[in-house]
Amino acid sequence: MEPYITIVVAFAISLVASLISGVFIIPILVKKKMGQTILEIGPKWHKSKQGIPVMGGLLFILGVLAAMIPLAFRFISEGEYGFLVVLFLALSCGLIGALDDYEKIAKKQNLGLTPRQKLALQIAVTAVFLALLRHMGYVTSEFYIPFTNYTLTVHWTIYYAVSIIGILGVINAANLTDGVDGLATGVTIPIALFFGAAAYLFGQEYLHISALAAALVGGLVGFLYYNFNPARIFMGDTGSLFLGGMVAGMAFVLDIPLILPVAAFVYVVETLSVTLQVGYFKLTGGKRLFKMAPIHHHFEMCGWKERKIFFVFSFVSLLMSALAMAGILPKL
Repeated sequence: MEPYITIVVAFAISLVASLISGVFIIPILVKKKMGQTILEIGPKWHKSKQGIPVMGGLLFILGVLAAMIPLAFRFISEGEYGFLVVLFLALSCGLIGALDDYEKIAKKQNLGLTPRQKLALQIAVTAVFLALLRHMGYVTSEFYIPFTNYTLTVHWTIYYAVSIIGILGVINAANLTDGVDGLATGVTIPIALFFGAAAYLFGQEYLHISALAAALVGGLVGFLYYNFNPARIFMGDTGSLFLGGMVAGMAFVLDIPLILPVAAFVYVVETLSVTLQVGYFKLTGGKRLFKMAPIHHHFEMCGWKERKIFFVFSFVSLLMSALAMAGILPKL
């Protein structure tokens, strides 16, 4: 099978599986009253979203699995296991998110697992992920410097420390980005397209990552049918943490983790806005830098409609993903 056919097949299977699963899963979640609890401190117009089912990330997770399980036998027979390690990280993060979503629903509030519980679980799965990558030879103790021909060699201890912090940052940044109908979905599609294209350019040995990225895009496009404003379902932490794991995982398997701040620029801005807001609030004794954080809520408070935020942020993500492609060209 030609490489491009494999990629198209992965996209198509995931798209169809995501769309079909929505037909069955959404009514089940509604019947089980697996709905979102909206915080009082959020925008008042978000109150209309009260009760919309969460855990919608199951749709694109099932799409990705439906696409990759048939292809797994081929890739494994060729000695390529990187996609399995990425799925391990993403599915583990998705499971942590599912536990968090369930806790929120069971307690009828917007608080699930404690921050310490989530952090401990995320550190554990991230450490296992990195150990597997090192064992399989997908990573070295070198960081490729984007836009250059240079790599920075560090001690393995430093590599692990920096990598764990970076992966945790991406995972939770994806979670912060999920706050407006379709936003995390629209922002992540260009990022997945970038990693799929990068893997394709890196050669046949990375076809498994191209297929995985294509499956993610297909699943997200299918999910967007239900998640676009006005959303009929939210991805919840189940979906957003899975996305963070997928994005971080693909970057590390391709051994280009330092490209993440460029490709996942919107993730970075969302996280930075929260950090600046909290820091400024503490330094000034209660003043706010933004009307509300993460920054997509600031634009909401400024009068932007959710669809405008979706299109603008997704377009920025597309531009930065194109810039990320330029950043890896010297490596080719």
